[in-house]
Amino acid sequence: MSVNKVILLGNVGQDPRVKYFDTGSAVATFPLATTDRAYTLANGTQIPERTEWHNIVVSNRLAEIVDKYVHKGDKLYLEGKIKTRSYSDQTGAMRYITEVYVDNMEMLSPKGANPAAGTSAGQQTSPVQSNPAQQSLQGQPSQGQPEQGNSADDLPF
Repeated sequence: MSVNKVILLGNVGQDPRVKYFDTGSAVATFPLATTDRAYTLANGTQIPERTEWHNIVVSNRLAEIVDKYVHKGDKLYLEGKIKTRSYSDQTGAMRYITEVYVDNMEMLSPKGANPAAGTSAGQQTSPVQSNPAQQSLQGQPSQGQPEQGNSADDLPF
């Protein structure tokens, strides 16, 4: 038995590139940054901040959602699989690339706000999954008006 599952929580590094095909399918690609914060050990050794960059691939309905709603700086929660592929570059050298193929995505940035722009609003989540029965974006107010009775302040605990 084996498992190939990746969970990432990070920030989009640049606006996604989306390609639409004649068959009606779509593929979106973008880099995602995950950062381990700097800290100091008990003995005084300082460990610097470390950022890892991940190549993200999203297909079909999720790619269309990424095209409409995901932008540079947005915070995303992603679940998927690691895949490695190889190709020959212009000089004929063999190159390898590791990508995360997304199965499930949640947008964590508040609507209308971009964390990279320095906005600090309360976080709202919008779950989006690759399962067609669960693909609607939940909690989308119409015309930019906030929904009544659906904020984090209304929770009973």
